[in-house]
Amino acid sequence: MLIKRTFDILNVVIAILLFSPLLVFSYLLVKLTSVGPALYWSQRVGKNNMLFQMPKFRSMRVGTPQIATHLMNQQRDRNAFLTPVGSFIRKTSLDELPQLWSVLKGDMSVVGPRPALFNQDDLIALRTEKNVHTLKPGITGWAQVNGRDEIPIPQKVALDEYYLKHRSIWLDIKIICMTVIKVIRRDNITH
Repeated sequence: MLIKRTFDILNVVIAILLFSPLLVFSYLLVKLTSVGPALYWSQRVGKNNMLFQMPKFRSMRVGTPQIATHLMNQQRDRNAFLTPVGSFIRKTSLDELPQLWSVLKGDMSVVGPRPALFNQDDLIALRTEKNVHTLKPGITGWAQVNGRDEIPIPQKVALDEYYLKHRSIWLDIKIICMTVIKVIRRDNITH
């Protein structure tokens, strides 16, 4: 536990130092291209199903319904909610950078299952059944590098359960490396 927390803090400090220009750039990009705050605080499910507020750079217009992207009916409906730079910051994962704060705060880890929205009852129930809810959610995770938005919920939870049973610093390092490659290639990003 202490090793994982130390690993998280070291990674976040390094990430903040490396990505501080991108943090400033993303903030300004969102703020200057759409009405509303640059940060969006989303209610998410954390460890042991406790709710917390997770920041992201706002990629959707103010007033967009709080539902998982995959639940929006049609691609054009989803696109209608995007800000002018929303698609870009999602495809490049720049919208995820503020979650470094959640890791520093202790609500999240660098690696773990992605935090569910408060209203994703099917995902929450299945994760609870498989004890995945006992993990701290992560910025990236085993399911993220093995399909992200492309895989159905039962398969996503099976991947989360694999991580639960096999977690280690070495697996975390592998997932972080795979995440970097996937972000550069823009693999499995549907929005």
